Amino acid sequence: MSDAKHVLRNNGLSLVWLALFVVFLGAQAVSGHRVYNQEQQEHGEAVVGFGGYLTTGHFGEAVFENWESEFLQMAMFVILTAFLFQKGAAESKDPEKDHEPVDEDPRRHRDDPDVPGPVRRGGLALKLYENSLSLVLASLFLVSLALHAVTGRVEYSAEQVQHGGPPASLMDYVTGPQFWFESFQNWQSEFMSVAALTLLSIWFRQRSSPESKPVAKPHAETGTD
Repeated sequence: MSDAKHVLRNNGLSLVWLALFVVFLGAQAVSGHRVYNQEQQEHGEAVVGFGGYLTTGHFGEAVFENWESEFLQMAMFVILTAFLFQKGAAESKDPEKDHEPVDEDPRRHRDDPDVPGPVRRGGLALKLYENSLSLVLASLFLVSLALHAVTGRVEYSAEQVQHGGPPASLMDYVTGPQFWFESFQNWQSEFMSVAALTLLSIWFRQRSSPESKPVAKPHAETGTD
């Protein structure tokens, strides 16, 4: 197998996810640009070029309010599956097992070959590393939440001015109902979809997918092992 094919095979999943992300983000930008300019014309305002549109609150708010909910969902999924169970679900640990491989103390493997550096070093480095996935996802959520607030305030303030009201401050926006309506409408859908995946994986299968139990496993079987 050539080096290029080897790289593609080993990284195909992330490459396809990133490609789809770029495609749909571009599609959102193009369609959002048209919507924004239509609204500008309806209010007698000047239209903007595509590059200018990418710096508007209209685009930024739409992007970051979605990123915010996605990272919240993933962070909560990682954290809650560490200690909560759903018997029969593919994404849950088995409530009838006292110990699973993911529960193993990494300190017992400090001298194993090829362990990550923080495992070998121990101490604070290991403490942070063994919780690093949830910490990074939670940080990305907070960054996205902040960017949603900043860009959403620009868009909300512009709408207020267009309707004859005063411009809104950041504090006005984040303490008002609009910001939280934008957030909650995405948060509820994210947790609904995770609940659906968790419950549906009890009874339904997708052969060859690591997100599904093996097709022949009984419904009561928990996890993918």
